Amino acid sequence: MTEALSVDDGRVVSIGSMSYLRSALILPVGFFFVSVGAVIFMAISLVLLPWRALRVKAANLYGKMLGRVVFWLAGIKTEKVGFEKLGGQFPAIYVSNHTSTMDGPLAMWVCPMGGAGVAKKELARIPFFGWLYMLSGHLLIDRANRAQAVKSMAELSRVVKEHHLGIWIWPEGTRSRSGRLLPFKKGFAHLALATGLPVVPVVVSGAQEIWSKGSLVINPARIRIEVLDAIDTSHWEIETLDAHIDEVHEAFVQALPEAQRPLVEAPSAVGDPAPLRRAAGA
Repeated sequence: MTEALSVDDGRVVSIGSMSYLRSALILPVGFFFVSVGAVIFMAISLVLLPWRALRVKAANLYGKMLGRVVFWLAGIKTEKVGFEKLGGQFPAIYVSNHTSTMDGPLAMWVCPMGGAGVAKKELARIPFFGWLYMLSGHLLIDRANRAQAVKSMAELSRVVKEHHLGIWIWPEGTRSRSGRLLPFKKGFAHLALATGLPVVPVVVSGAQEIWSKGSLVINPARIRIEVLDAIDTSHWEIETLDAHIDEVHEAFVQALPEAQRPLVEAPSAVGDPAPLRRAAGA
């Protein structure tokens, strides 16, 4: 691929090279802030060890500060829509689409105080940040072991009801390389059944342009974060779970720009296009 070029005072500068250089500066500075903050809040979590809800909220405070710093360092501008709904819809299960490595800092910044994250167990291996995540009371699940994952979800449901916590989860289960919305897994819906909490879609548009999966290049960009109305789950039943998951998925489809909507198949025999069930861009 040919790199784009820009002219600066008569010099030709590769934009691709500038992005790599900028990222090489941002990443170590960002890691420094992550590490120092994590050490401080790990100490706070140790003091709060008997009180899980307080540990979760302390980690929320760390996340809100870290998210703002990371977004500032990366040069990310945000358009926030419906943020007033976050506080008015707590506790809830906050579900968001997943297209970028930057979704982590975004979730920590946006998630209301008292919201517990659900992440794969590999996160605990990340120095400092992963250690704080584990110590703070947020839940790690083993996605490779279905029985253990089900057990972890049951434990999360118990903790959520006992401590009046919310939940933040990415229902696609993995990042979309293309930015297009992937099919939703059933974990969030089972949590809704177990807790009775409403589902609040948090739709992120444009994040795939910032820091894509497998890349070390961070690009400044403008993203849109829209909080939709809560979806009542009090009438959900296990027999109709697939229909409820489709309802939430469709809410994302309608709110996302065309470039991030799932691809559709060619018209069928009756002339109606059907959404692809395979993961677009995976």
